[in-house]
Amino acid sequence: MHKRILFLITGFLIAGIAGYNFKTDPYTNEAVKNGFHNNYKVYAIPLPDSLQLVDEPVPIDQKDVRERIDRELLVNTYWQSNGLLLIKRKNKYFPVIEPILKREGIPDDFKYLAVAESGLQNVTSPSGAKGFWQIMKKTAEELGLEVNDEVDERYHLEKSTVAACQYLKKAKQKYGSWTLSAASYNAGMTKITQELERQKTDNYYDLLLNNETARYVPRIIALKYILEHPKEFGFIFSKDDLYTPYDSYEVAVDSSITDLPGFAKQFKMSYKELKLLNPWLRSDKLTNKNGKTYKIKILKNK
Repeated sequence: MHKRILFLITGFLIAGIAGYNFKTDPYTNEAVKNGFHNNYKVYAIPLPDSLQLVDEPVPIDQKDVRERIDRELLVNTYWQSNGLLLIKRKNKYFPVIEPILKREGIPDDFKYLAVAESGLQNVTSPSGAKGFWQIMKKTAEELGLEVNDEVDERYHLEKSTVAACQYLKKAKQKYGSWTLSAASYNAGMTKITQELERQKTDNYYDLLLNNETARYVPRIIALKYILEHPKEFGFIFSKDDLYTPYDSYEVAVDSSITDLPGFAKQFKMSYKELKLLNPWLRSDKLTNKNGKTYKIKILKNK
């Protein structure tokens, strides 16, 4: 095989060199360089005259705030592959998140917090935060989520969204500001409270914070702006390109399941399909010692 490939490559090279016109080659370094300079353009992004998170104006007249917003708009616009993935995913997951936010009394803008946290994926951070809302284990348990080797409700989109809402409501009650509530979701209430007191302010935009938290709220604002106006930022797609949710129904289970792959087969599903629909199931069994009722999603077309 290797000798044959070498023979073919050698033949192509000989044939190519014999008939090659170096003077007219459009792929010489000079031609490529000229084409690049003449045709490739990277545009600065014009900032809007005004921006807000929920009903709180963003002071983009402040130089540092303007630069922070500009940075997040540039990064999230020109990381095109990620931008398109976010557009595709929001079509699948926002219909789940939005009604929960509304029911819990949390402004709709906070769905973009989940985008900033995880890119709408069940990811794990270096610090151990998990799920769409990136909740730490201790915080999850304080918010009523079950976390163990078999069940981790941080991966349960509906339940973790309710838990995130509980945190944000508590933060809003403490600070009176949705912007500070968002900042505290990243840094923690203890840290934000300490910095507000130390720096003698009650405004997020007046705080000197570490780089991560300083970027956090501007990232949410930029993602909101881009995802609400994707085609203005050059993202071209059709409805068929967007991801859609699984068509499913729920089965209530109040006993143990010793074999989840076998359980899936009862409903003519693969184990993979069961786990994709129920990522909060973290093992191949469900030892339900307390007779708790779990709702497990099942594919409808199965």
